[in-house]
Amino acid sequence: MTTPSRLPEPYGQGSGANLADILERVLDKGIVIAGDIRINLLDIELLTIKLRLIVASVDKAKEMGIDWWEDDPALSSGARRKELARENAELRERLAELESADGREAP
Repeated sequence: MTTPSRLPEPYGQGSGANLADILERVLDKGIVIAGDIRINLLDIELLTIKLRLIVASVDKAKEMGIDWWEDDPALSSGARRKELARENAELRERLAELESADGREAP
C-alpha cells in the first residue's frame, strides 16, 4: 500500500496548466497590490511614495473604468492624432493673432 506524497509536483508535470489557469483567473478577475512608503525624520515626513499596481485584462480594466492608455499620446495613435490636431489648431490661432497684430491678413 502506498501513501500519497505531500510534496509539490516537480516542475514540468502539470505545473504549466496550473500556471495558465492562475494567470487566466488573475486577468479575468483582476488583482490590486497597494502599498505606501513613508520616510520620517524626527516626526517630520520627508517623503511619501504611494504604489498601486493593478493586474487585469484590458476588458476587465475597461469594466473598472480604467482606460488611460487610450488617451495617452505615447501609447495610442488616435490620441497622438488628437494631440497633434489640438496643437496645430493652437498654433494657427497664435499665428492669426500675431498676423492681425502686425496688420496683415491671415491666410
